[in-house]
Amino acid sequence: MSKMQTSQPQVQYLEIGPNQVGQRLDNFLLSQLKGAPKTLIYRIIRKGEVRINKKRAKADTRLQLKDLVRVPPLRLNQKAAETPVGKNLRELLLGEAVCFENERLLVLNKPAGLAVHGGSGVRVGLIEALRQVRPELEGLELVHRLDKDTSGCILLGKSRQLLNQLQQQLKGKKMGKYYQAWVKGAWPTDLRQVEAPIDRASSPSGERLMRIAAEGEGKKALTRFRVLKRLGAFTLIEAEPVTGRTHQIRVHARHAGFPLLGDPKYGDSETNLKLQKAGLGRMYLHARRLCFQDPGNSQSLEIEARPDASWKELETLLQQWKAAHEQ
Repeated sequence: MSKMQTSQPQVQYLEIGPNQVGQRLDNFLLSQLKGAPKTLIYRIIRKGEVRINKKRAKADTRLQLKDLVRVPPLRLNQKAAETPVGKNLRELLLGEAVCFENERLLVLNKPAGLAVHGGSGVRVGLIEALRQVRPELEGLELVHRLDKDTSGCILLGKSRQLLNQLQQQLKGKKMGKYYQAWVKGAWPTDLRQVEAPIDRASSPSGERLMRIAAEGEGKKALTRFRVLKRLGAFTLIEAEPVTGRTHQIRVHARHAGFPLLGDPKYGDSETNLKLQKAGLGRMYLHARRLCFQDPGNSQSLEIEARPDASWKELETLLQQWKAAHEQ
């Protein structure tokens, strides 16, 4: 593959190899065009400047072996593309963050505040950082995603074939994803699920914002909930998103009347401000457990990721608030 030049950008022709078969066109371009923002990727696809075998293609087109992808001349921000991974993140990704790994799979405990992909003002995302610190994993791809502010289990496949098999489990609802979250309010023990359609909400700033849709609109969404612990006016819950809509747990919890602590989009601003003043500025949503089958040997796996130290700090603070309220 030819290398992108910043001085005189030229048309690139990229041939699809075995590790890229079945990959979506947009994801392929994001992995190849280092430093390219997502908005640029989707614009050149929409305008027909990207071609597959000389034909226009859509963002969700699946690539086939030996397909020839034409990429128009682009002047990319090489500085952003080459941003080195910091020492702390490098050590984390090579050590403590690894929950499980074999020759096919990698499960990481993603820290809160780290986006899974670079772009839109984010210099280095999780996948870009991993490709720097683990260059031997050429076919590494995300099986699913987590919001930037969410911590916990994230699954990656080490080959395109394995990625497709794992995503089939996800689509077939054969993969269990269990989250923990602290919410404001006393979540009722008998409130065991929220089923309400979710749709994109209009946002003047252009940020991604979701809402509960009117009946007959939006996409169906179902989340199962379970109470784990209560501390005064707050509840620790387990959430299992049966469907996989954007911000699903956060939107459903807010809809039920129990916003997540620290949630910058759907949370309670007064509570969030009190948390920030106490030095607890993160969102308290953590992907605690992941259950799936290893396609390589059909072994059932249950992987857990421990929450970071800020969760213990939050519990200490909530205990103090409870004690103060009872006086």
